[in-house]
Amino acid sequence: MLRRGSIAASLFWLSAGWLVLALVTTGALLTDLYSRALDSTLTETLDFHVESLAGALLEAGDPQDDGIVLADPRFERPRSGWYWIIRGEEGGLINLSTSVVGIDLPGVGAAADAMGRSTEVINDPFGTQLRMVERNVTLGGTSYRITVAGNLTEMLKLVADFRGQTFIVLGAVGVMLAVMSTIVARIALRPIARLSKAVEAVREGESAEVSGTYPTEIAPLAEEVNELLRSNVQIIERARNQVGNLAHGLKTPIAVLRNEAYARKGALADIVASETEKMSNMVSTYLERARLAARTSVVGKKADPTMIMLRLTRVMRKIHPDVTIAFQRPDASLPWFRGDEADFEEMAGNLLDNACKWSKGQVGVRLSSIRAEKGTQLLMRIDDNGPGLSVEDARKVLRRGVRLDEKTPGSGLGLDIVKELVDVYGGELELKRSQLGGLLVELRLPTARLGGLVKPPGN
Repeated sequence: MLRRGSIAASLFWLSAGWLVLALVTTGALLTDLYSRALDSTLTETLDFHVESLAGALLEAGDPQDDGIVLADPRFERPRSGWYWIIRGEEGGLINLSTSVVGIDLPGVGAAADAMGRSTEVINDPFGTQLRMVERNVTLGGTSYRITVAGNLTEMLKLVADFRGQTFIVLGAVGVMLAVMSTIVARIALRPIARLSKAVEAVREGESAEVSGTYPTEIAPLAEEVNELLRSNVQIIERARNQVGNLAHGLKTPIAVLRNEAYARKGALADIVASETEKMSNMVSTYLERARLAARTSVVGKKADPTMIMLRLTRVMRKIHPDVTIAFQRPDASLPWFRGDEADFEEMAGNLLDNACKWSKGQVGVRLSSIRAEKGTQLLMRIDDNGPGLSVEDARKVLRRGVRLDEKTPGSGLGLDIVKELVDVYGGELELKRSQLGGLLVELRLPTARLGGLVKPPGN
């Protein structure tokens, strides 16, 4: 199965990226707006001071009158960055604020606007950035220039402080929004998790179809999965019917050919008999494989191995009364077999029957679970005290129809049927030497989760 990351993680990182971009942009815009507002306020304040000085000049009638002052105490503090100067037509100083001490404040070189006002930004000798506003006033035919400067550095510091506080607040908001987006993603994806569990329940045999109520976006997917399951059942059913029809269709012609060959003598009859026997074996082989594949292709089945083995041991004790079959019932934590009950019974029955036939009166059966690369597996071990098999004979006996002793009743297909079923289910079958002296058969099969089906009461 290919995995391409988590939807929740993708949503989180996408939301986080957009949040960072949006919040950074918002912080920059808010800072710019705040800076513009402060600058506009500073300019309006300086305009107000220019108007106040112009009014005081007109009221005093003498530009050198000591009564021309501004109430703002910052104009009284040296190096405050707040200054005002009145100059004559020739540019000479006529009057100035107390704060203008030891500095030469130049005039505004910018052109006047429609209101006769000029503005400019400069640095004073102390490194303070100033916003300067200048206006011409005429008194008694004489023109005077009134210049007022405000501390722009203070405003820029306020903007910097505002920027830092803004990004701290927006960062906190971003964290809360990221947490909220994560929670929303988790809540939004819960139906997908429920759908996954419902599909897993079908695969594990706990349900025949995907059940539950899902949102509008996911409900069609659940319906399509159910349609796929129903279609799969129909296809398997048709395949079974076709296999049966093919078996019946080929059975009669092959039987007729075989009978005719046996009724005649000669080389041709021998060849026909031999070839029809091969045809019969081949048809039986592939029809059996198709039948097994069809039986194990339907999802949603599982079986309790403990109950099946208890039933099989009771039957085998009646069929082989001279054999002692020791089966220790496992605890309730033993996982179930993920597959058809009849298939498990056929595998276990063939193996147990072979052990009873070849044993010298003693057979042991154990069920347990083991950890493997494929996950948890069901392990069935059947050993006997019979003659056992060599490594080479163990390989031979798993071939179809191979029998090492023709005296023992049987067709030789039992172990091969077991091997076919084991391969279909993705299990493993091994033949080893038993501690009892005979053959040890180890069968590993896939397991299903406990639950979903109620175990029948044990005996």
